[in-house]
Amino acid sequence: MTDQERQTRYEQLREEIFAVVSGETYLPARLATASCLLAEAFRPRFFWTGFYVVDPLKSEELVVGPYVGTLGCLRIPFTRGVCGACAASGETQLVPDVHAFPGHIACDSRTNSEIVVPVFNSDGTLAAVLDVDSEQPDAFDEIDKAGLEAICAGLLTA
Repeated sequence: MTDQERQTRYEQLREEIFAVVSGETYLPARLATASCLLAEAFRPRFFWTGFYVVDPLKSEELVVGPYVGTLGCLRIPFTRGVCGACAASGETQLVPDVHAFPGHIACDSRTNSEIVVPVFNSDGTLAAVLDVDSEQPDAFDEIDKAGLEAICAGLLTA
């Protein structure tokens, strides 16, 4: 898939995801829909696609939410791993080599690269992070970052 095709595909997916979740009030349904459509659109490059949600009882911890892929980590503190770094900073983490990332959590040892994008509530607080893993090294770039950020920016308000 060329860069232009990927960019166009992200734009199409954004519209498709928002159309499907429009009016849906149940957060897991929104997140499951996005996980499914993203995983299917970019298979096999997207090896694991899903969300970790901020635990309402432990505000500095993520708990696994809807995902497509192999077994995910159940809980991730904001102080550990790529997902934790995203949650703590509120910024997208684009990691070409997870094995070189300090504190990386290997939920599945086949993962070689990762991108994690924050998902915010309408009041600006962190609701979740979108985690996408790939078996390929350096699988993600600025096109993926922009496409996934655009989807995550409107996912809770579409």
